[in-house]
Amino acid sequence: MINRAIARLWVLFVLLFIGLILRQAYVQLVAGPQIAAHPGNPRRALPNRRRGSILATDGTVLAKTVGAHRVYPLGRELAQIVGYDSVRYGTSGIEAAYDRALSPAPTSGDPAAQVQALLAALRGSTAAVRGANVVTTIVPAIQRELYAELAAHARAAGVVLDPHTGAVLAIASVPSFDPNTLAASFPRLLHDSQAPLLDRALDGLYPPGSTFKIFTSSAALDTGAVTLHSTFYDPGYYYIGKFRLHNAGHEVTGRSDLTRAFALSVNVDYAQVALRLGLAEFYRYLHRWQIGSSLDFQLPTEPARYPPESSITPSELAQMGFGQGALLVSPLQMALIAATVANGGVEPRPYIVRQIVRAGAVASTYSGGTLSTPISAETAAEVTKMMLAVVRYGTGTSAALPGVLVAGKTGTATNPRGVADSWFVCFAPAQAPKAVVAIVVENAGYGAAVAAPIARDVMRIALQSMRS
Repeated sequence: MINRAIARLWVLFVLLFIGLILRQAYVQLVAGPQIAAHPGNPRRALPNRRRGSILATDGTVLAKTVGAHRVYPLGRELAQIVGYDSVRYGTSGIEAAYDRALSPAPTSGDPAAQVQALLAALRGSTAAVRGANVVTTIVPAIQRELYAELAAHARAAGVVLDPHTGAVLAIASVPSFDPNTLAASFPRLLHDSQAPLLDRALDGLYPPGSTFKIFTSSAALDTGAVTLHSTFYDPGYYYIGKFRLHNAGHEVTGRSDLTRAFALSVNVDYAQVALRLGLAEFYRYLHRWQIGSSLDFQLPTEPARYPPESSITPSELAQMGFGQGALLVSPLQMALIAATVANGGVEPRPYIVRQIVRAGAVASTYSGGTLSTPISAETAAEVTKMMLAVVRYGTGTSAALPGVLVAGKTGTATNPRGVADSWFVCFAPAQAPKAVVAIVVENAGYGAAVAAPIARDVMRIALQSMRS
């Protein structure tokens, strides 16, 4: 009887021991990352002297730890994207998305990093305890120009992409904030009506206005609903049932082929293009382009929004054809639409982090890949010709660069908050694209007057930087 009781007790202790092991494994491997990332984690309150740095593609420091403080050398230029790491307010941006890599192994919640730290400790080394460095695709010269141009306005955003790889070369949002003084300014920033903490490039949703005619043209040409030789007549208005629409400024352009209608940005003509395309095909191409998805980006993005197909009337389809109605997109989404045309019909997957470097060695490498192939190479070539006409003689002449063929599209998007938003989307050189630029300036009026000159100046610096 005594031996049986001892055996039962032994089994009980074994079961309890196994339970402890399972609980510890759960805490370390499953719950650990969430605990490590939580702002209330007491380990985060310790001076994080070994947190890794965030770097531009050329090694320029975007974030580093100096003593017990996190320092952001570019300050406002990349505040929303690089983000912040705060004991009190947590993390955001790349600091949040790559917190496990940046954090020293004992506090990161990353099992692989903790194993590396343990092995290094057994060898008598402490190198693996330091957090990894995160290397981005940002090109500082382009970033500097983009932010400086946008900062002249109250609210604006912009994105510069490599159209072939999807690499984000520059990205900015204004108003911005200084992450170096976050501890003192966060309560004010949080309640600021201008929303400086909002990354308008990724999370700002706007009617795209006539820049969306790139999409409508692509879909209509790709399906054969129209050709470059299709003609349209614009008396200054167009009736769809009892609904009457008109051009901006009530302009009258008369008869045009598709290229002229695109170059002069004729809403009346593009309402007809959308109707010829038809509702089912319009929505099919929205899905082919993955408009409304997360875009599989490395940071959170706000998906584009549009109503369910079943709710759309002919008049609403006509308005969506020229980027109005209930359609809302981000600057990143518009940059990808232009990049698809520049890339011969292949939509690149955007990315901004290209490497994780741990203890001097590359631990991970990232690239963009492909999101989809929504249109044919032939369609992309035709739309490129139309975008060249915009800058050559249409609404986008203010985006022209000497000796460079710029393909672009203006947009003047009406919205319920007052003056129209100013848009411009372009790529260059048109015959061998190296960069795509998408710009939106809130409540600034005509795209040709405000956004196009910004895009021109940013493109100039982008092309110079990529030659050097």
